[in-house]
Amino acid sequence: MDNHRFTRLLYEVLDHDPTAADITQFFQRFQDALQTRGLRLRGITTDGSALYPAAIAEVFGAVPHQICAFHILAELNKAVLHAVARVRRDLKATVPKLGRGRPSPENRRRAARKKRIEAKIADLFAHRHLFVQRRLSPAEQKTLRHITRGLPALRTLRQIVEQAYRLFDRRCRTETALAKLAHLRQRVARFPRLRQTLKKLFSPNLEKALTFLDDSLLPATSNAVERGNRRHRKMQKAVYRVRTSGTIRGRIALDMQRDLQTPARRQTTVTLHQQRRETG
Repeated sequence: MDNHRFTRLLYEVLDHDPTAADITQFFQRFQDALQTRGLRLRGITTDGSALYPAAIAEVFGAVPHQICAFHILAELNKAVLHAVARVRRDLKATVPKLGRGRPSPENRRRAARKKRIEAKIADLFAHRHLFVQRRLSPAEQKTLRHITRGLPALRTLRQIVEQAYRLFDRRCRTETALAKLAHLRQRVARFPRLRQTLKKLFSPNLEKALTFLDDSLLPATSNAVERGNRRHRKMQKAVYRVRTSGTIRGRIALDMQRDLQTPARRQTTVTLHQQRRETG
């Protein structure tokens, strides 16, 4: 996909999970298509699959390879939400059991403590999105401080998430972002349990996800491909016949032809409207 025009350039329909040979062959087809048009690939953005790096180096050489920042942050946010869920489970294990019989002062204290813990668990579940949301309003920050009262580990977790988001600020250069990443990794490494939770921060893909900071034309995410695939999956739900390999290829080819004719159709529409205004 061309990330700037959001048009599909080349496709391949497989009836099995892709292999390294499939990816290499596909990139070779794409390279041939570029050479036919006198074009050269300046950069490529993919997801974090291990199938791409070797194939890109073999076919395109030392071309800038950007790992989709959205996929990296999605994996990190998933780990953060799992950590919040683990805190909820730990709190649930501390809920006191109430004795049977008439309420005694001790039972009343236990009941009050049980109510507080259950309210804390409910708040952590209802507002769990605040731990991974990119920006928080003043009201949301106040809510976060309230639900993390007595839980300093969760406040530290939120601070680390904010630092991770700042790595992908376009105003930084890659060198600056890598220095921030090294400092963040040192901070996380001091806490063994937190390091196990946020092990995605130590993935080598994270460095590749910062490549776009030095190239204004290189897209940070593979949103163009994901958007095209979402459109195709949505169409498949409505058109039952588009299921076999042949019909899928035909439908994608039809969509590509339609995208190719879109500028001409738009120009025709503008010309017809202009003539109607002049004659009216």
